Amino acid sequence: MHAFMGKTALILAIVLGAMIGMGTFTFDYAKGTAYLSNDPAACANCHVMQQYFDSWQKASHHTVAVCNDCHLPHDNFFNKYLAKADNGFRHSWANTFQDFHEPIQIIGRNSHILQKNCLNCHEGITHNMLASSTIDADMNSCVHCHADVGHGPPK
Repeated sequence: MHAFMGKTALILAIVLGAMIGMGTFTFDYAKGTAYLSNDPAACANCHVMQQYFDSWQKASHHTVAVCNDCHLPHDNFFNKYLAKADNGFRHSWANTFQDFHEPIQIIGRNSHILQKNCLNCHEGITHNMLASSTIDADMNSCVHCHADVGHGPPK
């Protein structure tokens, strides 16, 4: 019984070590620490994001907003990094398994974050427009009319 436990522990240690080693290599190869920054170039590490990075550089907001300003929550540190982790996992999965729609599309919860950030940054303008209404799912999103603000004119 003792020999069985020793072999099981050894196999478990090898498997765990291999997983940690592969995870560390992958994180380093994918420039994982770059995603913890606020640098827009980090988003272009993934080849499918290059066109969005390029179009952001031509957009009207490129001098005042980076990717994180629009695409991540501002309310607190935890929510910001939870959204980063969620997006990072989904993006890594999609890129690894080539399981994504082309062109890529924003998902519902990220669209909600984007809308909230538009309204927060432009509160001086939107407050008067929305004072008598509530923000709900039936409301047109800001990017419905202002699609080229964040990522430049459509191609």
